[in-house]
Amino acid sequence: MNTYTGKKAVVLGGTHGMGLAVVERLREGGAEVLATGRSATDQHPDAVRADVTRPDEMDALGATVAERFGEFDLLHVNVGVASIQPFEEVTPEIYDRMFDVNARGAFFAVQRLAPMIRDGGSIVFTTSVTNGRGSATMSVYSGTKAAVRAFAKVLAAEFLPRRIRVNTVAPGFIDTPTMGFTDATAEERAAIMKLGDEVTPMRRHGTADEVARAVLFLGFDATFTTGIELPVDGGLGHVGD
Repeated sequence: MNTYTGKKAVVLGGTHGMGLAVVERLREGGAEVLATGRSATDQHPDAVRADVTRPDEMDALGATVAERFGEFDLLHVNVGVASIQPFEEVTPEIYDRMFDVNARGAFFAVQRLAPMIRDGGSIVFTTSVTNGRGSATMSVYSGTKAAVRAFAKVLAAEFLPRRIRVNTVAPGFIDTPTMGFTDATAEERAAIMKLGDEVTPMRRHGTADEVARAVLFLGFDATFTTGIELPVDGGLGHVGD
């Protein structure tokens, strides 16, 4: 069943994990997809290199999207880096890196690409369950994703005249190759996996495909929904203590 035949989408951060799952579902459904990553690899030969912290690469991406699509229907902003450290160990470099990618990068990427989103289209940001939780050792990351949540609510209001819906999906512990922590060791990721299984009310991790289905629901099916955040967290932010 070609659910997305005739649709065009741009997925920022679409070469791994949750973003890749979105790309795969879109292509299986018949959509044309342009996926980006910070580096184009042999595993993703059709991906476009685009680092959201580099204005020149965002300009190049905008030119590529204009040439390939002209207009498109869905922009999924799935960019982010995470680092874990107690508050007193946060350095200006750690702070700046996360805000540069997660908040500043996401904001200006949308600013560059929004003129090409078709009227009546959709934007979906990836935020995090940490938006609504006081998660120890995640002060900066939580702040960046809370900023993205705020951006999305304001953009939902600003894009009403173009009928572009803007929503966010907030994953909890999701089983991806890096677990969202690119600098973590294998042992640290195993500990994060164990913790996630213990604290999530459903007692398991989510899958990248479960997040992808939520993204595409917001992107195409939720036609009377804008400005909301949809948790995909196994109840972590809402059930139990």
